[in-house]
Amino acid sequence: MTAGAIAEDGPAKQLFGAQPLPTLGAPQSDGFYAKGCLAGGVALPVDGPTWQVMRLSRNRRWGHPRMISLLERLSRDAAAKDGWSGLLVGDISQPRGGPMLTGHASHQVGLDADVWLTPMPKHRFTNQERETVEATSMLKGDTLFVDPDKWSASRAALLKRAASYPEVERIFVHPGIKKKLCDTVQGDRSWMAKIRPYWGHYYHFHIRIKCQAGSPNCKPQEPTGIDDGCGKPLAWWFTDEPWKKKPEPAKPVKPRVMMLSDLPKVCAQVLNAPGPNSAAEVTYGAGGTVAAPAKAAAPAAAYAPDDETLPEDVPVPGQKP
Repeated sequence: MTAGAIAEDGPAKQLFGAQPLPTLGAPQSDGFYAKGCLAGGVALPVDGPTWQVMRLSRNRRWGHPRMISLLERLSRDAAAKDGWSGLLVGDISQPRGGPMLTGHASHQVGLDADVWLTPMPKHRFTNQERETVEATSMLKGDTLFVDPDKWSASRAALLKRAASYPEVERIFVHPGIKKKLCDTVQGDRSWMAKIRPYWGHYYHFHIRIKCQAGSPNCKPQEPTGIDDGCGKPLAWWFTDEPWKKKPEPAKPVKPRVMMLSDLPKVCAQVLNAPGPNSAAEVTYGAGGTVAAPAKAAAPAAAYAPDDETLPEDVPVPGQKP
């Protein structure tokens, strides 16, 4: 990656959404979860002993190696210890991160992943089934509350397992799921501080891990603290306030498109950096290593953060599978 390899400015989601493969070299998350990019990403294999990747046409099974490793570990631990047959994995990140064409504002730096609350079946889905099979909502009808006929102790155990890993910083779930945990979890509740209520997330949960070593330009969030989150902040979600529709403006306002120049400066270099010959070269194996060694490229140049590169405080994950 050279100083001259700079992409021309343009809509960031189109530029990053068009990249089929990641960059080579050391992994590095640049920017914030909702305003950044990813160098040196690797892919989660489409199939593993205890996971299957869904919605393959989106090409969003890429992430920081620590994120991919964690998903594989969670799938194994949950199958062996929590009675969960396996993970159905949704969106992680695009090959080079960045804004997505549809569905998310976060998932941009390879440190976010969506996992369905539908257990993996015994059979392997066809590629067509992975595009069309619907995830199961955990809610009762059009209410904000969990359907007791759909919820299970194994789902609570899966969330607890995910929250138990020290690198996991937050797990987003629907407010109804958070309330279900608050009402039913007995004994140790310290892990529940990581379980955060948010819009959507009624059929899946969203894992977010911390900025990793080797990513000095990664922008962290504030720590969650130690409160279990079952008090006033959760009660707010069961008032009318969060669900009110914003009044229509007097004049239509055209949404501002995020441009490449809005992202950390190094993302322009990430966009134009050399990549591998195929996805197989940079697919993370079940044994914990990349399938084949890739030729290393020079690491991304550091950028000097300024006011324009600072992220928004709250990401808005997608709400559809």
